[in-house]
Amino acid sequence: MLARVPTAVVQGVDGHPVTVEVHVSRGLPGYTLVGLPDASCRESRDRVRAAIMSSGASWPQQRITINLAPTGLRKQGAGLDLPIALGVLLASGQLPAGSMDHCGAVGELGLDGSVRTVAGLLSLADAVAADEVLVPAEGVAQAASVRPEQVRGVDSLAQVIAALNGTGEVPALVPPPRTTRSMAPQAPDLADVRGQPLARFALELAAAGGHHLLMVGPPGSGKTMLAARLVGLLPNLEPSDAVAATRVHSAAGLALPPNGLLARPAFRAPHQSASSVAMIGGGTAAMRPGEISCAHSGVLFLDEMGEFPVPVLDALRQPLEEGVIRVSRAARAVTLPARFLLVAAMNPCPCGEGGSDGLCRCTDAARARYSRRLSGPLLDRFDIRVSVRPPAPDVLLGGDDEESSAPVAQRVAAVRQLAAERGARCNAELTDAQLDRHGPLSPEAHAVLRHVLEQGTLTGRGLRRVRALARTVADLKHQGDEPPTTISAEVIHTALALRAMPSHVLGVVPPPSAMSSAGEEVR
Repeated sequence: MLARVPTAVVQGVDGHPVTVEVHVSRGLPGYTLVGLPDASCRESRDRVRAAIMSSGASWPQQRITINLAPTGLRKQGAGLDLPIALGVLLASGQLPAGSMDHCGAVGELGLDGSVRTVAGLLSLADAVAADEVLVPAEGVAQAASVRPEQVRGVDSLAQVIAALNGTGEVPALVPPPRTTRSMAPQAPDLADVRGQPLARFALELAAAGGHHLLMVGPPGSGKTMLAARLVGLLPNLEPSDAVAATRVHSAAGLALPPNGLLARPAFRAPHQSASSVAMIGGGTAAMRPGEISCAHSGVLFLDEMGEFPVPVLDALRQPLEEGVIRVSRAARAVTLPARFLLVAAMNPCPCGEGGSDGLCRCTDAARARYSRRLSGPLLDRFDIRVSVRPPAPDVLLGGDDEESSAPVAQRVAAVRQLAAERGARCNAELTDAQLDRHGPLSPEAHAVLRHVLEQGTLTGRGLRRVRALARTVADLKHQGDEPPTTISAEVIHTALALRAMPSHVLGVVPPPSAMSSAGEEVR
């Protein structure tokens, strides 16, 4: 007898429909699994056999042939256990014929017959070519976020057998989950950061306009504290972005909120020892997403960026421009989402004391090697580059109360709303045509940019980024008022100064200059 059960597998962050075909016939008892299964699929025999017997059914003492169609697609993961078990029971006559005609299944089986969740459940449930889908009860919330009223959560194989045989209750269809913003963990408050007016202003600009930020300063100056508080300034994810980010986290096997849907931007901070595969994705037959994809619609923080391997850093260049990463291998290629806000922190030199008279222990050669770890094209993609100095002792020991994250987040949300009205998520994503329409340059500003372009200190890519940053500066400067349509030379000078810091040689960080008051000036 032949039975078919719809299911799916994941490659990258996308699900691909698969049909489990099971044929049970007379002959010597045997079990054959074909259709390009990986090791975890081939090991399903023992799991499925034990689960069926633990659920009160019998393992057929016949010849069992299982085909995973389409045969040209590599299958991986234990999520095929449940559909294989149901196919065996259908083909052996232990379940009514046709009881799974309009229903698919996804889930891993325990030896006791329990149904367990698997990585990528959201994408799997979305890809199953059936009217309804059986999914593990513990992951039903994320599956319902893409297929409301079409998924049923099950705890065990015995529960499914009883429901299909008519001796047990049929699991209810699950409605879409309610978005509960309070489920997201609270981000650290910006009020904890003492002093640092320029760095705080740069952080606000980065959050408001989606501009990539590089902070250079000695150890203990507050770079990591500032970066950790950036995600608390960002607005909640839009519904489409929330589903996309949840899809990535699900495929990567990361923990999800109880309601199954991410509400807040993610904050990812990989260690300096992360490999290129860990950063960009791939590495397995499932082509799992890497750190840059897990930071999609959120923040990717590279602490001590100068210690990361050069190939890892250079791998960031293409996704920073396009918002996706294309991972190609001999057998397959996938495109993974990777639109993130990059924040990096690094010391001015290997010993960390660069720019401090008499304290730096690095040779000129060591400083040169350290600065060469960051290629020019990568540095060109940072819209804001600031030096972070240790605050004065009086400030650290109890100065005036600092501004908290709440009012800053309100200003950020207002600027983001202006960008949405212009047709972009944030000002950093405005195209040249949109910048011409929503941020034309005054004659004086045009002359300033022409001068720096002629000097060769600004690239074509940098020109668009400076204009986008100037648009954000102008939006923040005129909070509560109608922002100016024309970008002035003063705002362009501020954007150029923010982009120019620190000095051209990273090994020597200059003392604070007139830009140290830029934050207060723009306020």
